[in-house]
Formats: sequence, C-alpha cells, structure tokens
Amino acid sequence: MGEGILSLEPVVGAALGDPGALLRDAGLERAGDALRIGGIAIDAIAADVGTPSYLYHAGAIRQRFQALGDAFAGRRIKIHYAVKANANLAILRLFRDMGAGADIVSGGELARARAAGFPNSDIVFSGVGKTTVELAEAIEAGIGSINIESAEELDVIERLVEGRSVTAPVRLGLRVNPGVGAETHPYIATGVSGIKFGIPVELVTALGQRISVNPRLRLVTLAVHLGSQLLDPEPIAQGAAVLADLVQALRGRGIRTIEALDVGGGLGIRYRDETPLDPVALATALAPHADRSGLALHLEPGRYLVGSAGVLVTKVLYRKSSGGKRFVVVDAGMNDLVRPSHYQAYHAIVETRRSPRGTIVADVVGPVCETGDFLALDRLVPDVQPGENLAILGAGAYGFVMASNYNTRPRPAEVLVDRGRYALIRPRETVAQLMAGEVVEPFARETPS
Repeated sequence: MGEGILSLEPVVGAALGDPGALLRDAGLERAGDALRIGGIAIDAIAADVGTPSYLYHAGAIRQRFQALGDAFAGRRIKIHYAVKANANLAILRLFRDMGAGADIVSGGELARARAAGFPNSDIVFSGVGKTTVELAEAIEAGIGSINIESAEELDVIERLVEGRSVTAPVRLGLRVNPGVGAETHPYIATGVSGIKFGIPVELVTALGQRISVNPRLRLVTLAVHLGSQLLDPEPIAQGAAVLADLVQALRGRGIRTIEALDVGGGLGIRYRDETPLDPVALATALAPHADRSGLALHLEPGRYLVGSAGVLVTKVLYRKSSGGKRFVVVDAGMNDLVRPSHYQAYHAIVETRRSPRGTIVADVVGPVCETGDFLALDRLVPDVQPGENLAILGAGAYGFVMASNYNTRPRPAEVLVDRGRYALIRPRETVAQLMAGEVVEPFARETPS
C-alpha cells in the first residue's frame, strides 16, 4: 500500500510527456477528444453516476490475471487475490470466476470472500492481529489455510480446537519473517526483522513441531510476504529460498505435511515511468526454490491485478491563485484517495476531454479541511476549467478500500466497465446513511434521580 524508498515517485513534479503506457495499462484510449474506458466515454459515465467515482475496467483485470498465470504455465500454482487491494463484491466475483482464490486479513474480508462465492478451501487468512472470534469463524469455515504469525496466535488456536472431534484437521501455515529487505516504502516493508509481521526464522521449526504433534492441526504451508510495490523479483526469490530451507529442516524432523510455498504478493505496477514487475522474470526466479522443495507455489497479488485497471474521476470545482501558486480545486479529496497524502505517492492525472488550452503548473487539491488534502503538488496538469473532469490513474488498488468519511463526506460510487457496458457496483453513500444508528439524545429517557 505504498511506494518505494528509493524508487518513490513523489506527488511533486512534472507530469509525463507521454502517458500512453499508463493509459494502455488501464485499458483507456482516446477517441477524438474523449477519453474512453472499455469503449465508453468517461464523461458519459460521470454524467450518469456523478463524481467523484471509481471506474474499474474488467478487461484490464482479466488481462493481468491471464499474463500472471501464463508466466507460471506448467507449474503447480494457485493465485490468491489479495482482497485488501479492492474488496468490492463484483471485483471479488470476477476473480472467483477466473479461478482465483482469496487472500484475506480480517473476519470482514472472510465474510466478503464467502459472499462472493469463493470456496472455503480457496481462502487463505493472513494477518498479525486475528481476534479469537475471527479465528473461530475461520476454523468453523474450514478454510484453506490460517497463516499464523506468532506462538501466541498458535496458543489461541490450540485452545479453540481443544476437545474438537477430528473429522478434518485445521489447516495452518506459518508466516515467516525471513529478514529479507526490499526496496519499498517503510510503511509497507513487511519482510525485515524488527517489525510486527511474521515469525522469526529461528522459531519456525519449534512451532512446526508443536503443530505436528496435535492431531487436530495440520501444517500445510510456509509463507512469506516482503512488502508491496516490489519491482525486482530477486527479494521474493530470496524469501522463497528461506522457505525451501525451512521445508528441508522440518522434513528432517519428520514433518512432511507441507503442500505449498506461499511467496506472498506485493508485485509492483507502473504509476509513472516504472517498469512493472515482469511475471516471467518472477516465475524464473522462483523456479529453483519450487523445484528444490517439490511443492506447489501460492501467490497473493492484489495491486498488480487491479491497480492499473482503476481510475478515480473527479470534477473541477474552482481555479484559484495564492502566494504565487495556482490551485485546481476538485471534488475528490484525501478521504477518497489517501495515497498521495499518506505515502507521497504519485498518480498520473489526465483530462477526460482534450482541449487546446495546453497545460499549467498547479497543485491539485480537494475540499477536505486539511492542508494535507492534495492529489498532486506543483504538477504539470491540463488547463482544465470548472465543470470539467480529470481522471486520476492507477487508482484501482488501495483507493476506495482506504477511503473514509472524514468531514462527513460520503464515499464515492464504484463502477465496473466490461465489454462495452458499465454497471454501478456500489452506489454513492448518502449523508443519511452516515448518520444511521447514531443517537442524538442518548440520555433523554433516563429518570431524574
């Protein structure tokens, strides 16, 4: 959910001279002056559903999924879509229909995955802070794997299954912290030591033995996840090498129940001029470790599959100048897309209808009452006027899912575009919905003492 430390493309700076690669990644094209997604003018969709709105291109999502699967052709692999990247039920159903599994990190995401129709056996539950209730729900559902992250979490699972009849042991994985660094933003580096994620390598064998002697449990996976927006396959391969070594160590202690190496996700995309992670290069890098272990591979991408396929459409409200700077004020804010403010992440911004007015250097800012409410700073942007629309690219992952209702702002609508059609897959929230359940006078009926 962030950008790289060294490869970070900040919100500040000139826009790309030729955003053609970014448009192609999203399945966008210009027909005359109009910017189209899946053959439909973005302005036409915006006129129908309003702004700000998230638009997702199903064709671009399918293309990414197919390319990743093709790269691993001939190998035993299961792709589990990382639900946290974009959790809309229509997006989840799209992945289920393509044969993906689901990678979840909360009980809420478990409910979403099941509602979207994923078989329980195709669901993997990761996350460092699973509650007792969430673990009980996952055990009851009989999901494919609960990837535990601490000895204390294993304690809770052992208590939950104590006295349970053994019709099918609870399937567990161990998420390993391999101590492998990756060039990414510090907020989303998850494979280095000294952070909250994963089990230190030196504890894995002992925990594996604990699981192996409990007839109600079964160790089926060793897992690793190094972070997000990774552009180099080598750190992922290093993590896989650690897992393969641990498999051999566990086999040396008689544990032969492991079925798969779970190498996580975090595959990076193009936000500006980066080279996206090449799935063929990833498959090549992982092959020696898969071969050495003799096990299947599990992969858990999210951003790679949906990030480029989404745009956030926003309307220009005002133009203003202050202190020698120009501002383009739009109706989407940091509550709708937090990544520029939170990670200093770069998102390309293009006009939805080309005009002859050229470009200006301006800050693109939203209506939220915070100085940190911006989508771009000192950016070369189209010379748009009030009432015109802009499209913010690369917004398919960690966009809507990280949105909030700050300033009592309803979250945007979500739209899926597919084969020349579009459908509203989440209506825009209303202020009435935001206030539902709140109590104006909580003590009005109390009897005076």
